[in-house]
Amino acid sequence: MVHLYQNEQIMVYKFRVILDAEEDVLRDIAIRDTDTLEDLHNTIINAFGFDGMEGGSFFLCDDKWNQEDEIPLFDMGDVPGEHKIMHDYKLNDLLDEEQTKILYIYDPFVNWTFFVELAAIEREEDSAEKELPTLLFAHGELPEDAPVKDFNAPLSDDDIFGDFDDDYDEEDFDMFDDDHISGHDYDDNY
Repeated sequence: MVHLYQNEQIMVYKFRVILDAEEDVLRDIAIRDTDTLEDLHNTIINAFGFDGMEGGSFFLCDDKWNQEDEIPLFDMGDVPGEHKIMHDYKLNDLLDEEQTKILYIYDPFVNWTFFVELAAIEREEDSAEKELPTLLFAHGELPEDAPVKDFNAPLSDDDIFGDFDDDYDEEDFDMFDDDHISGHDYDDNY
């Protein structure tokens, strides 16, 4: 196999992928750093035994797993090519020794949620794994249904919106009680 980046050292990224569930369900996988997020997506769905018929998204995140930018499998924007997708990013474009965490959601209708962490990096020539990508270790059985998220759980003390004070009170919204907005009649039945 010839790599396009002859002057760069190809590295093997070893990831631990953990299902967000009460029971421990995890997979360790190895993949080249020059493979794409789409390759990682395919490796994860194969490692957990999904049929691959659903889409998914990766989310960049900080060290505390706070979700940031989404990178979907497919461009769902109004203009084709407007948004970057998994295929557009090599793993080493986003992940390295400093940035090791990324979230993965498979099948956004049921939200199989995985914590994906870069656990080790080694040179390809030093790696015992010669066929990449590959499953290194599996623990736990995937439940029949995606774990249910409790979106009504109490807000944590860290939540920036929990005690949000916007300096508005109910009197500030009195202007909306009138059926005339900007001099026009407003019809609730429209």
